[in-house]
Amino acid sequence: METPGIFEQGGAGQWPDGPLVLGVPWEFEEQLVRTAAGLAAILGAHLICAFVDPASYLTEWEPAGVLDATSLDPAPNVEAEYPSSQVLSGLECILGPPGGAWSFRVLNGDVAHALGRLAQSADAAALIVGGQRPGRIARMGRLLEGSVGVSLTRLQARPVLIVPHTGR
Repeated sequence: METPGIFEQGGAGQWPDGPLVLGVPWEFEEQLVRTAAGLAAILGAHLICAFVDPASYLTEWEPAGVLDATSLDPAPNVEAEYPSSQVLSGLECILGPPGGAWSFRVLNGDVAHALGRLAQSADAAALIVGGQRPGRIARMGRLLEGSVGVSLTRLQARPVLIVPHTGR
């Protein structure tokens, strides 16, 4: 008796339609972006690169559909835009200017929840994030905040691709 392959069991080898959502940290490895862009090109999917701003949060106690982003710093701060503009510049060096193949979004709130909301609203086919960074400081961050990849696999029904950290 011949058993069907995994693809046959999971929908006749069809990948779901929709964009790919890439969670981009402030300091990212080029390999993370190139892997996501390569997969998007193979699948013919749009790549949404999303940076979750650590200096703001999402006021989720508002009624549905009225979620408002608010800065943790009560005084207006021009420097608050620096991280996202730095991330965008880095992405443009690798992918070229945003357009048909990819776009950039700045999100607020908990990283895993923010990426999950974006994936749901965009009806994404999958989420892509970087793997765990080595070192004591990174380990302490995971201890305090948890792993984004692990959180996404618990929160999401869609596939989550974790690209290993290469240390370069």
